[in-house]
Amino acid sequence: MNLNRKGKWFILLIFLIPVICACSRQAKEEQGDKYAVYYVNNDETGIYPQEYVTETESTDTEKLLSELLEQLQAVSEKLEYKAPLSDSITLLDYSIAEDQLTLNFDDNYRYMPVTTEVLVRAAIVRTLTQIEGIKYVSFQIRTEPLLDMAGNVIGIMSADLFIDNAGNEINTYERVKLNLYLAGEKGDRLKTVSRSVVYSSNISMERLVLEQLIAGPKEGEKAFPTINPDTKIISVNVKDGICYVDLDNTFLTQIYNVTSDVTIYSITNSLVELSNVNKVQLSVNGDSTVNYKENTSLSTVFERNLELVE
Repeated sequence: MNLNRKGKWFILLIFLIPVICACSRQAKEEQGDKYAVYYVNNDETGIYPQEYVTETESTDTEKLLSELLEQLQAVSEKLEYKAPLSDSITLLDYSIAEDQLTLNFDDNYRYMPVTTEVLVRAAIVRTLTQIEGIKYVSFQIRTEPLLDMAGNVIGIMSADLFIDNAGNEINTYERVKLNLYLAGEKGDRLKTVSRSVVYSSNISMERLVLEQLIAGPKEGEKAFPTINPDTKIISVNVKDGICYVDLDNTFLTQIYNVTSDVTIYSITNSLVELSNVNKVQLSVNGDSTVNYKENTSLSTVFERNLELVE
């Protein structure tokens, strides 16, 4: 009788061991922090994030960097994606100074096709700038700064330099220089800001300008936001030189201390900087008869106004 009882306990223990181990592994996984590790798809049309949980919780920048660099070299669980740091290129070393990470690659890096290189760079920058203490990344080849096709130094990059359109495949990344009009310190004047952005080529330039305005000023730009950051773009298109911009209701709720003219002409002047836009028509949820801040009718077709510019 005792043997039978022992035998039952033994069998029960055999079944419980995998459950206990699984719970232990789950507990271990939950100890870490979640990060998005970006991979390049096999068609080289875009980069895509996969969730990764670090092995342990850590605020040590070096440890997290080492772990995420290892993941950028690891084979993706999804066969349609490939690791940005492939066997064809070698990361020789890296250094961190303040909030800037410098990655130093071997000569093979310069021989990647242009589209591949930009996607690889975007995946690496987006992944590593999630680490607290790393805001910017620069690339080198044998300690020499990475150059673009025109021979210009690419310089430091941040995550928001690489803009894509969620839900759409990326054809390729391109770099563009935008002239944006943001608010001056008192909120009653406009200030011109020149910003270099790497963006997905399947996003229209008009939408890109609006997204950048809604995002507001970047670090180091001595300007102030003009649009509620929660504003959503419903549609934007150009016909006969007029850019038709339709925004959601949030646009009407101004949370910044800026005049209505500053907001309206922040949008208008920035869009008219594009070669295909001469005028701007604004609407909210498809309605252009509403007033902005009760004193500016959106039924007006707005033209460039440089008198507000500091």
